[in-house]
Order: sequence, then structure tokens, then C-alpha cells
Amino acid sequence: MAAPWAELAAIVGSDHLRAATPADAVDGVPAQMVIKPASADELARALRVANAAGLSVIPRGGGTKLGWGNPPRRADLILSTARLDRVLEHAWGDMTATVQAGCTVEHFQRILAEHRQRLALDALWPERATIGGMLAANDSGALRVRFGALRDLIIGITLALPDGTLAKSGGKVVKNVAGYDLPKLATGSLGTLGVITEAVFRLYPLPRDVCSMSLTAASTDTLCQIVLAVQDSRLAFTGLQLRAESEGAPQLDVRFEGTTAGIQAQVNQLLQLAKHATQVDIPPNAPDIWKAREALWTGTEPALIAKFGVLPSQLSSFCGLVARVAQPLGVTWRLVGQGFGVGFLRLEAQREQNEAALVSAVGSLASELEQLGGTLVVVHCPPAMKVGFDVWGSSGDAQPLMLRVKEQLDPAGTLNPGRFIGGI
Repeated sequence: MAAPWAELAAIVGSDHLRAATPADAVDGVPAQMVIKPASADELARALRVANAAGLSVIPRGGGTKLGWGNPPRRADLILSTARLDRVLEHAWGDMTATVQAGCTVEHFQRILAEHRQRLALDALWPERATIGGMLAANDSGALRVRFGALRDLIIGITLALPDGTLAKSGGKVVKNVAGYDLPKLATGSLGTLGVITEAVFRLYPLPRDVCSMSLTAASTDTLCQIVLAVQDSRLAFTGLQLRAESEGAPQLDVRFEGTTAGIQAQVNQLLQLAKHATQVDIPPNAPDIWKAREALWTGTEPALIAKFGVLPSQLSSFCGLVARVAQPLGVTWRLVGQGFGVGFLRLEAQREQNEAALVSAVGSLASELEQLGGTLVVVHCPPAMKVGFDVWGSSGDAQPLMLRVKEQLDPAGTLNPGRFIGGI
């Protein structure tokens, strides 16, 4: 084994460094080797060796979001966090917990539930998604409307920087990176600044009871008006989700948590606000409706899935825009949006291999949204489609600042080269 592979094998043991297979490719870009450190220290040492050798490094957790972002320019070494999978501390009295990056979201929630607590988010594919990957992709879900986004839930982090430094923010400090709020900086950075090894979260109690209501109306405009009314009310909802598509009636889901009596009072108030809905019911498969985002990843191909962001007052206009753009191109669509204006959109070409229609549709939508001050980021599409456009869209005037931060923390461009906004 030629250096630096021999040096890397000495750090983790030869059983935990292997040749990559086609299944390890990242967005069609083949990798050379896969390494699985057993601790934050091993990970940092391996990262330092790779950085010094000029290797590109792709951090990987459960692999659920490896297709997000642009294809990497190179993928020399896949750095897996699979062996960093423990819940290190659950301070249930303080309602905080420290967890390693490779722990799955589902396992973490199961440990917290032993003391009737939870991490207040509903991530995509929790049985496979890891804490580190969820943070890197900034995946919060519908509970965000009540408890805030991931940046509001994380209170400490440990990052392995490319030079081998273990930088901590929150708790006992090994080394701080002066001037940076590491938890917020790492969240949503897609592993381009450092490799998350541990995170500390604030927790919330599990609810006594949960009730989900589904409202149906003849138009998305009617439901979006109800969304605004619910947001302006005193309702303490923990989920507000619009489901719409090119065929079929749109639906609005509202979730309440608390005591039985408290939830009933909330439901009664919702019924007063939902007078223009054609149907209001409690769905028999209530937990499943909150997995509507995951369902967007099923369907016919070719397809494109994008994450959008608009003002809550623009959600109805956005649905109308999608319909106007998609129909002339022969593109069908499904949309899951949260009440705060963030959501996911699936576009499907009705004719096989008609990827040009998808590219045209997403280009038109991104252009229109940019003029409105919104955003559109493609998170899933055939790799070949990414050659023609940047999945992140415009970064506006933030690009120079992002580049300076990248140059400070990863000057050699070791981590996920080219995958982030503007090819960072």
C-alpha cells in the first residue's frame, strides 16, 4: 500500500480502510478509498494526513443526502462516521444531550425517549440519516414552526478541521476558532468547512398527546389563506404543512400537541378558522402524513426535487407559478410546503428522457423566485443534468464572504471540493 494509504491504515487499522466500490461514488464521481475512524481523534488525524497529501475528502454519514449539492471535483477519500455512533451524554435534568455524528437520528430519539424527551425535529429518513449529515444538510422538518430550526436546537459542536485541529464550541473547550459561531456555521455547510464529530442539543419533552387534522379545499389559494390565519392566531400548532400537486385537491395538515383537553380547545379554534375548507378530518394514518416530504423521492424518472424558500404570504403565488411553468412543458409536480414558506417540490417529466423540460422548468422557477427574493435549490436530479446548471442557484452578495470563511478553515479546498454554492 503506497503512502498516504499506509499512514491512514496505521491510524484506523487496516480493517477500516478499504478500496472504494462503484456504490461509493458521489454523484457519479468515483472514489479511491473509504476510511472509518473509531473516534474524533482518529478522524482528525486521518483528515490531517489526507490534507497534507493533497487528497480530496468527502465526509459521509448514512449517505441519504450524498446527491445534494454539485458533484465534487474529486472524491479521493470517503471519510465515514459510521463508527462514531454513540450517545455520549444525556443530561436529562438539564434537557441537553451530546451525541456523536455517526449516530442515526432514530437511535438518538429512542435513547432520549427513555426519559420522555426528544430532539424536536422530524428529519428525512431518520432510520438511516445521521446526526452529522442532518446538521450538514440543515434538515429540520415541520416541527420547525414551533421549536425553531436546527440552528436554534444545537448549542455545541466539535469540528475536525482539515489541518487536524479539533475545534469545539460549547462545553469544555479544546480549542475555539476565534470569531466564529461554530454550531451555526457548520449547520447547512454540507461538510465543506470541517467534519462534524459531536454535537450538543437542547431537548424538549415528548408530548402527552398528539392530534393531526387535515383540511381539504378546492384551491391552494383557499388553504394558503387558512395558513396565514392560523399563523396570525393564538394556536400553538407544532406542524403546518401544505400538500399540493398538479392533479387532485390540495390539503393542509395541522398538528397539535399537549393534553387532551388542551388539544380539543385548539381543534375547536381551528374549525372556526377553517370555515372555507370543503372537508376537515382526522386522517387514520396521521403519523404518515408528516412523512410527505419523504414520499417526494418516489415516482417515475427522470425527476427533479428542489427545496424552495418564499415568504409565507407568497406560498399561494408560488403554487400558481409552479402550475403555470410546468403545464406547458409537460411536467407534473408535487409540493410539500411548511407554513413558514419553506418546502420541497418534485417535478416529473411525463416523457422518458425528457430532462430538458425539467431543466427549463427549474430555470424559470429559479429566475422568478430570485426576483421575489425567494430561493430554489435542487437536491435531487440525474447527475448528468447537473452539468448544465448550478443546483444552488444564485448566492447573491454572500459569495465573497463564504469564500473567505472557506479559505480560513479549509485553505487547500480538501473537503467536498466544488459541492457548495458557487463551486466552493
